[in-house]
Order: sequence, then structure tokens, then C-alpha cells
Amino acid sequence: MASPAKKRKLNGDSKSSSAPSRNLDYFFGKQKKGIPARPANSAAKSVENGADMSALADEELARKLQAKWDEEDAGGRMVAKKSGSPEGKESPTLFVLADTAVTETKADKNGNNMNGFRLELPEKEQKIASPSVKTKSTLSLQAAGSTEDAISFNIPFDESPLTFEPAKYVQDLQGHWAAEGGDASYALLTRCFVLVNSTQSRIKIVDTLVNLLRVIIEGDQSSLLPTVWLATNAISPPYISLELGLGGSAISKALKNVCGLDKKSLKALYDKVGDAGDVAFEAKKRQSFTLRKPKPLTIKSVYQSLVKIASTQGTGSGEIKQRIVDRLLQDARGAEESRYIVRTLCQHLRIGAVKTTMLIALSRAFLLSKPPGADFALKSQIELAKLKKEALAEVWARPEEVVKACFAKRPNYNDLIPVLLEIGVCDELLVRCGLALHIPLRPMLGSITRDLSEMLTKLQDRDFSCEYKYDGQRAQVHCDDQGKVSIFSRHLELMTDKYPDLVALIPKIRGDGVGSFIMEGEVVAVDPESGELKTFQTLSNRARKDVAIGSVKVNVCMFAFDLMYLNSESLLDRPFRERRELLRSLFTEVPNQFTWVKSIDATSQDSEAVLEFFKSATDIKCEGIMVKILDNLPNAKLKDEPNDVADIKESTPKPPSKPTKGKKGVSEKEAPSEKKSRRKALLATYEPDKRLDSWLKVKKDYSTTFDTLDLIPIAGWHGQGRKSKWWSPILLAVRNEETGSLEAVCKCISGFTDSFYKANKEFYEEGGEHVLDGKPSYVDYEGGHPDVWFEPQEVWEMAFADLTLSPTYTAAIGLVSDERGLSMRFPRFLKKREDKGIDEASTSEFLAGLYRKQEAKAPAGPAKDVGVDDAEEDED
Repeated sequence: MASPAKKRKLNGDSKSSSAPSRNLDYFFGKQKKGIPARPANSAAKSVENGADMSALADEELARKLQAKWDEEDAGGRMVAKKSGSPEGKESPTLFVLADTAVTETKADKNGNNMNGFRLELPEKEQKIASPSVKTKSTLSLQAAGSTEDAISFNIPFDESPLTFEPAKYVQDLQGHWAAEGGDASYALLTRCFVLVNSTQSRIKIVDTLVNLLRVIIEGDQSSLLPTVWLATNAISPPYISLELGLGGSAISKALKNVCGLDKKSLKALYDKVGDAGDVAFEAKKRQSFTLRKPKPLTIKSVYQSLVKIASTQGTGSGEIKQRIVDRLLQDARGAEESRYIVRTLCQHLRIGAVKTTMLIALSRAFLLSKPPGADFALKSQIELAKLKKEALAEVWARPEEVVKACFAKRPNYNDLIPVLLEIGVCDELLVRCGLALHIPLRPMLGSITRDLSEMLTKLQDRDFSCEYKYDGQRAQVHCDDQGKVSIFSRHLELMTDKYPDLVALIPKIRGDGVGSFIMEGEVVAVDPESGELKTFQTLSNRARKDVAIGSVKVNVCMFAFDLMYLNSESLLDRPFRERRELLRSLFTEVPNQFTWVKSIDATSQDSEAVLEFFKSATDIKCEGIMVKILDNLPNAKLKDEPNDVADIKESTPKPPSKPTKGKKGVSEKEAPSEKKSRRKALLATYEPDKRLDSWLKVKKDYSTTFDTLDLIPIAGWHGQGRKSKWWSPILLAVRNEETGSLEAVCKCISGFTDSFYKANKEFYEEGGEHVLDGKPSYVDYEGGHPDVWFEPQEVWEMAFADLTLSPTYTAAIGLVSDERGLSMRFPRFLKKREDKGIDEASTSEFLAGLYRKQEAKAPAGPAKDVGVDDAEEDED
């Protein structure tokens, strides 16, 4: 192969062309007077090898992309054309196919500054490139930061919904969208994200989302569903397995490819800002020019790209996903779009639009706006604006509860949004988006109590049931009339394939007359012969997918504790005592495979019996106990709940035998106690997706009577998302008295306040006197590499749920196991021990002693003597 110098000489001597051929070297040589030009293949190698491109980022990026296009345009002849600047200054030279028209562009018809050149393919090349495309293809060299959507970025979404008028903007937006394909632009969603991210006010966040949704509803209703998915940082419900499956390397590679970053500059940016989206923002701002005109992103196209990423599997899927990610970043117009595209790809949007916020926003948006052609009534903004705060809250309350109730029973926006667009928020929505088989409802959760005395105080004069809270995985089992079984986790993930033995068990446990049902219980690892309970760690060793019954090594037992659906009838509004009776009378126990939770019924007067029951639960490796109200009180209604919320409960279809929970319009005389107390009435019904005092959990790790450990913080990692400016998690260690080393025992992210995080980051500042240059020789840790190592000098008191054997942590290795050390489940920071130095921290011997004590408290026993509730990783 001829050298670059010889190539230039040959090209210069060529007589086949009437005009001298000018390439990228010529252009960048003219731009950088005195800087020698380099051949494209050399520049490409420099890019691939991660060379420093701080000085020549634009040039090298241009070379790389040009080389790629040269390969794609096989057979095409590249000719340089140059257009003069109106000011008489030299303009950039572009490279286009023969006979391509070059036109200087200053502004498009929407007022967007293009600041570059438009390259139009001749008709012949258009047909070759894409026979189906009638419009002219364009490429451009333009300022990267000059293409933001000015129309979308001037809409005041943070205005009050009672004064915001979508009609003022919809017509202009639709005209703007029509020039780009007709769908709502991603810039509109980005504008909302920017405003939401700039405030801490929950009211402002809801108002901003409401106004965005109204513009979409009135302007492009077909984009509403992808808008909701993208704003909630998801692309499908949890029970449909559709995950992006992108690693950090794919996003890093895209940033390098598109923004001209090398590995060193990318890491420097990340260390500075701590968030991948912010890295993309900074990189896009620094990018001077792009060689290809971005194809404006739409909300639909971004969502469809994410679905394609998640759906792509098999050979070559990595390359396909990478191309999609690259294209999304290439087409992002401006730094803000780049920021939120990357955050979306990282599945960490950081705008605070959680599920509840979105459901509230949807309910309000459909009170104020409807799509063209819809036939449901709206509220008058003028009339609502006249209401006082309390009266307005009552107007919002019923629609909010309707939408929340629908989503709790059927948590899928694909089901909810089309019905909202058709009928708005009304009672019919509760029927059309109600409970359904093989679609998991969101589970009811228990409120936290710190000790038994607090629990007994809350439940004065009420009958309740105490149940063992097993250390297993919460499971929701669906079975239809044909015998099809689906099993879901507490996080609504489908795990039928994980438990084929449980699926095979269903025909054996169904009693006579049982057709379809939805049951809830706890799946616990057990000894198949003795029924002895195993730890959650044992259960976690079971394979997650494609488990064959013959290959099962970790046997399980399901401890059922609730029945929510039976023979096509919802039982959610029945009291717990009745639901429990149906469960135990209509299903059959199978020893060491299926049984009920162990429980006792009691009142607040039975404190001795409850305490004894709690101790028996913790002694056999249960996490604690669940306490549940058995019956509704006559005329029970939530205090301070608007009457029309009670109407929702009245309008929900109920079985005939359901006790009355209260009537609309209860007078003050009929319910004097409500006026004196703000305490909520405790209902015995099953309330999906609610954490109420009618279910209480008392876990052993909440109790102040259990042991704590005094540990030494030795390292930390850069936090993610909101915690990106702090150290989180933090690695902690115990002392080994014999060797003098510090043995890592756990990472901790719980129990810290923001003020503590801030002070801790200042104390252990990078480059400061309390931070070490690298891992010290006296630290024993074989896990991942922390971002910073602390100089050991503090002692922190830590609470925990259990001690477990660990293949990662080395604490007390050799004292309880020759191959594994000990670690802590659910470690939680309590306080700094200012009274202790590091030589007084807990030792590995002490840690091993606690583990032996814990194991000694767990005698073997029949599996049927034990019980349930909230699942694997409690969200406390």
C-alpha cells in the first residue's frame, strides 16, 4: 500500500480530473493554518486507540465519519465543492457525491438557526439510495448546539393548569411537527423534563406533567402512551419481560463515537459531574460541528428505538443495539436532549415523576383536556380557579383515586391510556380496568412498627391476627379455569419458570368447586424431609429461568396467607377474616410443599401471648411477624377522606356478602369521633398498592434489643443519580485481632441523611488528608474496586437483620467456614461512635460469635408451623 505522502503526490499529479480534488486534509489544513494535515486512516486509528482528541476532536470525528460514508457509498465518486460566505470569509468545504447541489442555509421555516450547508443528492442518487423515499436526502456540517427546537423550549409547562391553555401552542406545534413527520417531537418531552428537574416542589412537578399531557392529548393523542412510558422511565410493565439490556460500555462507546470523546476525557467528565446524562450534556455542548443533519427525534421514535433495543436478541444483537444507541445520540438536538436520552438509556431519569405522580397528573389532565372527537365532560378551568385550596383538593381527589385504583389492580399503561382517551376519568374506568387473571395486581403492604408496644397501641380494641413473617419470596399465584398458572413476585415480575414444582402442585391443592383464583403467599426454601426452614440466601441460589422439575436442588414450600379472587369474583372488598376462611376451607395442604402461615388471633390485651409468638417466630429464622386487622368496624370510613372517594368504593362492584363500609353523606352527629381525631379507620379489606396500619410488620431488625456492630468505614464509591455528589455505598470492615488487618464485611446505603452524606464527602474529600492513594495492604477485600479508599479512623454503629455466609466478604473467614466469610443482610447506619477509636471496633471473633448465636436459635421444625408476608427485599 502506498504511503499517505505518495498518495497525496499521486492525487496531485492525476490528470483524470479537470479540477483539483480536495479532501478532508485540505479543509482542516486551511482551517488550522500551520497545523500539518494527517491522513484519514491515521486519524481513524487515533480515534480507535483512544488518543487524546482535545485539540482535533472535530477533525478526527469528521475523518472517521467520512471514511465510514466512503465505504457505504461504494461506487460513488467524491468531489469537493465549496461555497463562499456572504461576508467574504472562507466557508467550510464539504464533500458530496457528483452533481450534488450545495446550498448555504441560515434558518429553516420554523426559525431554527441551521448555520451550515445543505447537501442535496441528485435524483439519480436518491433512487439508488432509497427508491421509496421521495424527499431529497440531506447532510450538513452545522453547529451542534444550534439546532434545538425553539418552539417547544418556550412553552411554560410549569404554569398553573388552571391558567395554562394548550390551544395557544397546539396549532404551531402541529405545523412544526408536520414538517418533521407529523408526530410530537421529543423536544417537547425534554422541555418538560428540564422544568421538572429544576424544582423540588411536588406541586410544580405535577402541574408541569399535567400541562405536558394536555398538550399531547389535544395535539397528538397517539403519542400519549409513549410519553407516559418515557416519563415514568419504563417501556413495559414489570410482568412483561422487556429490558434494555444495555451495559455502561454501550453508552460510553456511543458518547465516544458521536461526541468525539476519548476514554480519558470521558472518565474526567464522569468524575466531575457523576452522572452519565450530565456527561452527555457537557460533551454535546463542547461538540462544535456535526457532519450529518440530525433527524429530529419524536416521542414515538425514541420509544420505538428502546423497544427495538429490548427486543433484539441473538447473534449480532450487540452491534445492532450499539447502532441504535449511536443514532439516538446523533439525532439528539442540543445538549438537553442528549442528557435525557442518555438518562433514559441508563434507566435513571432523575425527574421525580414516580408512578403516583404520573397517575395524579393523568387524572387531572383528563379533567381539563380531551382528544379531538372524544365525548366526555370536562371541568371548567374558570370555575376551578375560583375555588379555595381545600375545595380544589376535593375536586381532584376522586379522579385521582379512580386512576390509582385502576392502575393498582391492572398496572399497565397499555390498558389504562386507551380507555382514558376514550371515556376520560369516570366510574366505568374502574370496571374496564379492573382485576384480571394473569395480570398481577400491586400487593398490599404493611406499615412499619419499631416494636411490639407501638403495634399494640395502634391496634387498641381491635381483633387482629399475628402471622409469622417468613424469610422467603412473596408470590402471587394466578390460576384460570383451564388450569393455566402464572406466578408473580412482589415487584410484579413473572417467575412461573422459576417454580415449575409449584405450578405442578396447583392441581393437588385445589379443592372441589375451585375454578379460577388469585392467591398470595410466601415461597420459602425448606428441607423436603423434615420441613426445616432454610434462609433466603439458600432460596436465592435457585436458578431464575427455565428450571426443570428434575433439576431442582432447592426445594420450596409455599405458605399461603391471602385469597384475592375466586371463581371470577373479586374478594378485595371482603374482610380479612372471611378471605382467610375461604382460603383455608377450599384448598388442601400438602406436607412440606403447601400450607398456611402459622398464626394466632389476639387483641391488644393479649400482650404476653403476642410477645411469646414474636419470639417463637424469630427463633426459627423468621424475619418477625405480620399483624392484620380481622374485621371492619361498622360504618368505618377513612378520616378526612372526601365523600366522593367513599363513592368510588361504593361504585366498585362488590360481592353481595360484603359488609357495609359506610354511606355517602354521614353527618357530623352520626360520626362525632371523626371530628375529634385525625386517626384513620382501620379497614380489613385488601387494598392493592397501599401501605396501611391495618397491616403492621414487626421485624427483628427493628428491635432495639438486638445486637449491633461497631464497624470501620474503609472505602466508598461514587453515588448514582441523586447521590452522585456523595459516597454511596460505603464499605465497612471489622478488625482481625490476630493479624491486625481490617476485613470487609458489607456495603451500606441505608440510614444516612443528606446532611450526613454531605459532611462525609467533605471529610473524605478526594485528594484530602483523610483519603489514601490506593488500597492499603492491611485491608482484606476481594470484591469490586472502590473509587476511593478512606484512612481508617472512625467507628460507626450498624444495625442488621441477619448474618450470612458470603463468597465476597472475608470477615471471620476460617472461624465459621474455611471458604466463606460473613456478611450482614440489610445493614443500616445508626450513628457515629464518637466514644470509640478504631482499636475498639468489633472484631471478627465477635462477629463469628454472633453468627453462632444466631444459628443456635434456629431449631428444626415442621414446615407447616411457620408463616408469612412482605417479600424478599422489603422496601422499608
